[in-house]
Amino acid sequence: MDSTPATAEPTGPEPLAVTAYSLAERYVGLGELAGGEDHPLIQWWLSLCGLGLHQHDETAWCSAFVQHPCFELGLPRSKSAAARSWLRVGEEIGLTEARVGWDVVILSRGEGPQPGPEVVEAPGHVGWFAGRRDSGGFADVLLLGGNQHSAVNVAPFPCTRVIGVRRLKCVEVPR
Repeated sequence: MDSTPATAEPTGPEPLAVTAYSLAERYVGLGELAGGEDHPLIQWWLSLCGLGLHQHDETAWCSAFVQHPCFELGLPRSKSAAARSWLRVGEEIGLTEARVGWDVVILSRGEGPQPGPEVVEAPGHVGWFAGRRDSGGFADVLLLGGNQHSAVNVAPFPCTRVIGVRRLKCVEVPR
């Protein structure tokens, strides 16, 4: 007779399949507060960029919104409020390879000619890849982002503004 003790398999519900995108989309509709009030969650997101808890929610917070799921899930993050700081995080991929879940898209911002991705200090915008669409002959990338019309939402942006796409690696935790 074998005296080796049996090992029990874990029981209970299956682990949740959470992605950075699925965590971020829970905040769709959240936005800046009117008047002199500041949204405390936006202020906390800004604190993840090192700006402190007393920043006004009118501060550019697109990068802060992307920081939050990364912080919660232990993913690499830029720790900066600058949108283009995400050009230094994760694995560079092409827009055609982007998938909903773990991919961040970085855009140029402003009128006229803009510097390329080699200029990280220039204005930009960042959000989670939410898809692509062809609208009237113009290709758009859809971003789930913060500070898009002062709120969290999915919005289209011309693909011509894309200066980088980064895949944030998810490290599987051993059981």
